[in-house]
Amino acid sequence: MLENQQTLFERVGGKQAIGELVDKFYDRVVADPELKPFFKNVSMDKIRRMQREFFSAALDGPNIYTGRPLGYVHHGRGITKHHFSLYVGHLIHTLQGCALKEQDVQDIISRISTYADEITGDAASGG
Repeated sequence: MLENQQTLFERVGGKQAIGELVDKFYDRVVADPELKPFFKNVSMDKIRRMQREFFSAALDGPNIYTGRPLGYVHHGRGITKHHFSLYVGHLIHTLQGCALKEQDVQDIISRISTYADEITGDAASGG
């Protein structure tokens, strides 16, 4: 299959690569003193499992995200655009350490950023 015909999931390296990516990424996220409090009293095994599913689905992989809607899961947690920006920054650094093409990194960031309003609660504030 030609590169431009592959899904982003395939270009990243598939299921195993997504699993490794999520593990490295969340190691960075929970080490961040501003983001760590959001993960207090939550199962990191569950978070990582759901994030593997989420990333696979978001990158056109074969998995379907079975978790609750993002707006519901993150509602009332005090996540701001600043927090989301920190999260994305850790994702960028993680992706850049995975020997991906710059275009693939940008495509992943673009896809994940489409969920910013749901995660920060800004989607509900518009109307």
